[in-house]
Amino acid sequence: MSGERLNSDQKLFFRTVRDFCTKELLPQIDQWEADEYFPDWIFKKAGDLGIFGAHYAEEHGGSGGDYWWSVAKAEALPHCGAAGITMALLVQSDMATPCIADLGTKEQIDEFLRPALAGERIAALGVTEPDAGSDVASIRTIARRVGDEYVISGAKTYITNGCRASFVTLLCKTDPQAGHQGISIILLPTDVKGFSMAKKLKKLGNHCSDTAELAFDECRVPARYLLGEEGQGFYYLMQNFQTERLSAAISAVAGAQRTIDLSLSYGRDRKAFGKPIIARELWQHEFAEMQTRLEAARQLSYHAAECYNRERYEQRTPLSFDTVKKVSMAKLFVGDVVDYISDRCLQFHGGMGYMDETFVSRAWRDSRLLRIGGGTSEVMRYHIAKLLGLGR
Repeated sequence: MSGERLNSDQKLFFRTVRDFCTKELLPQIDQWEADEYFPDWIFKKAGDLGIFGAHYAEEHGGSGGDYWWSVAKAEALPHCGAAGITMALLVQSDMATPCIADLGTKEQIDEFLRPALAGERIAALGVTEPDAGSDVASIRTIARRVGDEYVISGAKTYITNGCRASFVTLLCKTDPQAGHQGISIILLPTDVKGFSMAKKLKKLGNHCSDTAELAFDECRVPARYLLGEEGQGFYYLMQNFQTERLSAAISAVAGAQRTIDLSLSYGRDRKAFGKPIIARELWQHEFAEMQTRLEAARQLSYHAAECYNRERYEQRTPLSFDTVKKVSMAKLFVGDVVDYISDRCLQFHGGMGYMDETFVSRAWRDSRLLRIGGGTSEVMRYHIAKLLGLGR
């Protein structure tokens, strides 16, 4: 059912990305999962195929498409068979780079965005810290202005692409006394003195994606690497979060559909007590329920994407509170639905589902991240309640 809202060109793009995933990535996924790493050439190939730049303006090195091109990509990537690769590529295209397109100077776009869209530079988004997760305003990484440079000290954690990134779109405090109004975004190349990848982190799921702790010890970067205005980083990030949350929800729906489809195929072949297990009415009803919930999640995500596309690409205005609310609702609802589906599909496989070698065990592990990353489900409920005018 993926691609039902796409036009003919976007459907062709979807098939191109899907074929790349199934032919070049899927056959090697098991090894990359075991290695807990996938090769960097995937970024370059994704750039060559236009996966990163499809929904970016041509003057930025993209193809000039609207947000539905990003939807096409997000729905196709789960066909690679591991959410770790999907997440890593979405960080590159929809999380670490949108604010460069929105705020960047020509020099910043040429130095960072264009090579990122081409897959020649790998990007990471540096927000979460050891003592500041969803509470972004509590970050402690400091950027002091010294002449025509910023001197940056602090730490970030749970950073996707952190082991291999050539630059980090970094959230830091330029005025520690100003609360969230003292936060700025600075582009930090990882080859500067004082930067280190402090630790590669082991995770419950998304094994082939690298996740790291990063350390900044008096890192000096030119002041021209400041994105937008000093002190406005918190507000920029809140807009940027909507892209992250929406793309994550859309890709998770596509991944859950793949889990259902593969589980049904298994259920037609696996026999118990004389007939295929999918012939049992109990499981037929279970899959009817799963598909119904997933369709509701898909349509809510599509509706949020329509609102996002209209405001950002057609009207070219900041996102309204109503669209932010719908994006938050989509992420919240999708997170619960995909967890439910992966759990039921694992149960459907019985003992085989508990084995690490089966796709469904990976889907079960990987799907759990959506209720945490990019803002926990609890934070989504908090934001939705505020946007509904509650709790004042």
